[in-house]
Amino acid sequence: QVRLEESGGGLVQPGGSLRLSCATTPFIFGNYFMSWYRQAPENQREFVASLHYGTKTYYAESVKGRFTISGESASNTVYLQMNDLKPEDTAVYYCHTQSPYNADTVYWGQGTPVTVSS
Repeated sequence: QVRLEESGGGLVQPGGSLRLSCATTPFIFGNYFMSWYRQAPENQREFVASLHYGTKTYYAESVKGRFTISGESASNTVYLQMNDLKPEDTAVYYCHTQSPYNADTVYWGQGTPVTVSS
């Protein structure tokens, strides 16, 4: 099983910030696509952001300009910096990784909950 350890979720007021972390192994960090997804209650899991080859980033329209995905090779960790959080960002956030050579090779973290509420 691939190690994907998420942390950083919690309760924050609207307009606030959180940073999520996803720690993995050196092989996964250096070779696989790293992404964040989220799933709100009674909703389907949806794409949030992705980091390819350590430099190319992709974002869902709903988070562009507010969220930033980045990676730190020294700790094999991918971050999701979330600013200007809104109640509709409330969800369980999942770290996801996919092999660039086989789209069927994917792994998920256990999820970390984020609640945006006053």
